[in-house]
Amino acid sequence: MRLARFFCTCILFGMPLASVAQAPVHSVPSVDLARYSGKWFEIASYPMFFQRNCIADTTAEYTSTSDGTIRVDNRCRTDSGFDEATGTASVVPGFGNSRLKVWFFWPFKADYWVIGLDPEYRWALVGNPNRKYLWLLSRTPQLSPELLKAALASASAQGFDLAQLRYTVQSTATPTQP
Repeated sequence: MRLARFFCTCILFGMPLASVAQAPVHSVPSVDLARYSGKWFEIASYPMFFQRNCIADTTAEYTSTSDGTIRVDNRCRTDSGFDEATGTASVVPGFGNSRLKVWFFWPFKADYWVIGLDPEYRWALVGNPNRKYLWLLSRTPQLSPELLKAALASASAQGFDLAQLRYTVQSTATPTQP
């Protein structure tokens, strides 16, 4: 009898926890890859192990390739110069080009979901379904307060914790090439 009462108590107290579970992350309905291609500046991101040495001027450049994949060139300033990583992304069919798989070394692939996108492609939010990473990207080194507010509201609406964001320093001058 005690055991039954214990389980009933657990179920009753556990129900409110189940009701506050977050809704799933959604990617945007569609992405025009021709408009999305090009250089993006990182405005903010969740801290990631592979970016631990980046101190400023983090960028990503996307280029369509002849085999239908997308070349991904990530770059950032470090204490000793620049760090670069080149990867490949492929579109996940059925999601209007808003979900990709990206890999920097085989066989490891990661979800790359465009979860927020300015209608004019001035900013983009990239995340994944489990909310473990988030990047706010911009076509310019800085975002206006209005655009930043819109991007952050989009991330918050999807259940991303804005307190985890680390803002990226972007130089006003073009970074020196290595």
